[in-house]
Amino acid sequence: MLEHIKETVIRLVKSRMFIASVVFCVLFAILVQRVFYLQIVKGESYLNDYKLQIQKTKEVQGTRGRILDRNGTVLADNVLAYSVTIEDNGDYDTTAQKNKELNATVRSVIDIIEKNGDSIINSFGIVLNDSGEYEFSTEGTARLRFIADIFGYATIDKLSEKQKNYTADDIIHYLCTDKTYGYGIDEEKYEKADVLKLVNIRYAISLNKYRKYIATTIATNVSDTTVAEIMENQGELTGVSIEESSIRQYNNSKYFASIIGYTGQISQEEYNALSEKEKKSYSLTDIVGKAGIEKSMDSTLQGEKGETRIYVNNVGKVIDSEKVTEAKAGNDVYLSIDADLQVAAYNILEEKLAAILLSKMVNRLDYDRSKVTDADAIVIPVGDVYNAFFKNQIIDTGRFAKSNAGATEKRVLEIYSQNEEAAISSVLSELQNENGTAYKDLSDRMQAYLDYVVDTLLTENSKILVKDRIDTNDEMYLAWKNEETISVNRYLSYAISKNWIDTSRLTDYLEGDASYSSASEIYQAIIQYVGDILSDDGAFEKIIYEYMIKEGKITGSQVCRILFEQNILKYNEKQYNQLSSGSLNPYNFIRSKIESLEITPGELGLEPCTGSIVITDPNTGQVRAMVSYPGYDNNRLANTMDSDYFAQLNSMTSSPLYNKATQEKTAPGSTYKPLVSVAGLTEGVIGTGTAISCTGIFDKISPIARCWIYPGSHGSLNVVSAIQHSCNDFFYEVGYRLGTSGNEYNDAYGIERLQKYAEEFGLGDTTGLEITESEPKISDSDVVRSSIGQGTNNYTTAGLSRYISAVANGGVVYNLSLFEKTTDVNGKLVKDYEPEIRNQVEGVADSTWTAVHNGMRRMVTSTSTFNGLGNFELYGKTGTAQQSKTHPNHGLFVGFTGGQGEKDIAFAIRIANGYNSTYPSEIGRDIVRYYYGLDEKDEIVTGHAASLGTVVSGD
Repeated sequence: MLEHIKETVIRLVKSRMFIASVVFCVLFAILVQRVFYLQIVKGESYLNDYKLQIQKTKEVQGTRGRILDRNGTVLADNVLAYSVTIEDNGDYDTTAQKNKELNATVRSVIDIIEKNGDSIINSFGIVLNDSGEYEFSTEGTARLRFIADIFGYATIDKLSEKQKNYTADDIIHYLCTDKTYGYGIDEEKYEKADVLKLVNIRYAISLNKYRKYIATTIATNVSDTTVAEIMENQGELTGVSIEESSIRQYNNSKYFASIIGYTGQISQEEYNALSEKEKKSYSLTDIVGKAGIEKSMDSTLQGEKGETRIYVNNVGKVIDSEKVTEAKAGNDVYLSIDADLQVAAYNILEEKLAAILLSKMVNRLDYDRSKVTDADAIVIPVGDVYNAFFKNQIIDTGRFAKSNAGATEKRVLEIYSQNEEAAISSVLSELQNENGTAYKDLSDRMQAYLDYVVDTLLTENSKILVKDRIDTNDEMYLAWKNEETISVNRYLSYAISKNWIDTSRLTDYLEGDASYSSASEIYQAIIQYVGDILSDDGAFEKIIYEYMIKEGKITGSQVCRILFEQNILKYNEKQYNQLSSGSLNPYNFIRSKIESLEITPGELGLEPCTGSIVITDPNTGQVRAMVSYPGYDNNRLANTMDSDYFAQLNSMTSSPLYNKATQEKTAPGSTYKPLVSVAGLTEGVIGTGTAISCTGIFDKISPIARCWIYPGSHGSLNVVSAIQHSCNDFFYEVGYRLGTSGNEYNDAYGIERLQKYAEEFGLGDTTGLEITESEPKISDSDVVRSSIGQGTNNYTTAGLSRYISAVANGGVVYNLSLFEKTTDVNGKLVKDYEPEIRNQVEGVADSTWTAVHNGMRRMVTSTSTFNGLGNFELYGKTGTAQQSKTHPNHGLFVGFTGGQGEKDIAFAIRIANGYNSTYPSEIGRDIVRYYYGLDEKDEIVTGHAASLGTVVSGD
């Protein structure tokens, strides 16, 4: 028995089954032990830290190079800041689930950010207007580019007509509700402001939808409190992270914004415009220069990208990282600008503008410019100042309805609501009245309302009234537009009969097929459309406020108190109460705030409110200062754009984003006379001793031309005294002689000869500056009037500065430049920018230059404006350019210094609608005083409105 058992055991041990069983038992024991260790011993730890590691490679942009002035003052730098980012890295079964979870996460993050006093990015192309309604932050091509981006088109040409005419409301509704591309946002559940925030973030995330694990920035430069709360709640906030990032920071931004520009995320259009080689260095998440030097020198400032390999867990949290290649910092760019001179010139200009504004301001609510016969006599009613706060969105009317609104804000809202109802009612009544009042017999207010309805609402905005269909020679059209003898009802009814109306845009107001609607049905649809739109129309609201102020329904005291209630002015309880009681006159109050520059001309946007100064080194073409007033805060446009601020800048009547030095053009006026002198002397039509008699009237052409001194006269003048006194008659005669061959006058011949010199002085093309410039226009007709800077001459301030630099240095025309040098991050020179000569003005005798310089010197020494300079060697020429009889003339001054060696400067100054040339002359004088230390700096730049000297006759 024992032997049998033994044999059985041996057989069993030798069998394959036994070996397999033993192996199985051993492996099972190991597995049990491992499971016990994982689930019991380390279970809680692994449950919390379970990691599904995913490896990805992430591009890292190099630190952007700095921008500095010629003396090393940093103008654009980078600072480290915390940003809140989100990655759409979740796994979803359906689009509805994705939208629900992602919206909940975004909503939670927004709440945390705003609760702690920070703001989410606001770079979306739609904002809320003062009425709390959606509107595009840009218009024209920029608006269409934004719409094309929404629909994923590379160019705006691919947009359908329907898409091109989408309103801001249509875009929001599409993004909230579209079954394929929408974000599943319930528009009824949230306030419009909250809907816009959600759409803003979801749209930003969608731009990275084909690049999973690419983070989208929700907020930048957030506080430590926000960072801490985000980190604490990271487990519930899927894909949300805190990143330390480098953001662009601009110092003294308003002074340099027009030169430096700003940065932002590259757009699809910008990326598409890159060459194939350039695309290898850029991606659609890159921050690039969007304007100014930031844009023109982007490749220099950009640096080289590096790569980082990172590992994320199953909820997208980064758990490890390692650098693959180091990013390389961009090069530093040194500008030729002198920062101190730039700031001083800006402030001198602003103080002078404030002084002009105060000198023309009168204590009345309204003023009819159409009856003015002398542009110099135009005044600025204080009502226009009060209205400017509404027109330029300085006062936020959207705040009036909020629970924390001030007492005056609430009262003004009550008054406005009554007037809005009456305004809309009167418009609709006029539209419905078949026997309505002829346009010319309506009140100014009613004309303004109907102008807006017909020209803006029905034509420009909705395109219900189609411009291209209108026959501008039609008698009924002329009766409405020019003669103003018919009512709006008759005009629109006629427009329907002539098929000038696009009924397809009224489908929401017509039953059935619009093409079968009767004329009366179409007209009623128009009325209904107008009624629906006007109640929430921000632009119409501004017109109502304008006439409420003009008619005294809103008082100056109320406007001034709102400035305190909205913290536009620092709250002063004593002044607030004095305004309330009437013991402080609002006219005097507002004057005091303009005088102290607490309210600036640029904010008000009244004429004058803008100006420009370009100061160059006449021996190199380098720009020492280039002022465009008013400036703006480019920090609010950099990194992630503040769309509300961008929209406000675009709506301001002073147009801060428009560079007045390089883009704004006017006639040069009498600043052109040195050039004409060179032309006349070099062509031999006059000599330095030639005497021409000024009688005040030049009657060799028809219609006759007059000298500015008429009904007086200058008598006999040579070229030096003609420049000194800026005699029009003298230069009319020079122009006439340029156009005379033999005994026959030929205007075209004269223009050709004069154009030659304008071309040689560099006025035929842009100046070479490394930022955007407008193309100049040399006059192509009327050589006589062109010779005093009129005709069709049209130049930028930069162009005039280059021209006068060539006059200063004896005919060397440089391409202007804003650059001094570039260096690498260690300060090693990369490139030194050398002067670039465009051309030399040929064939001009030394005696000609001497005569022109003498004339400009005598203009300075004989004018009381420059008495404070003593014997300092300044040469100058004033000029005025007429815009129209209902707008003040533009004032100009060009000049240069002598005897200062390498520190000599040349400059051009323009005050748009500045009334006369005395004021820019005073600016030129004060810049010279400041730059050469002729007086104490705090006596020149005071921080208050400047004093104005006596206006000097002549141009």
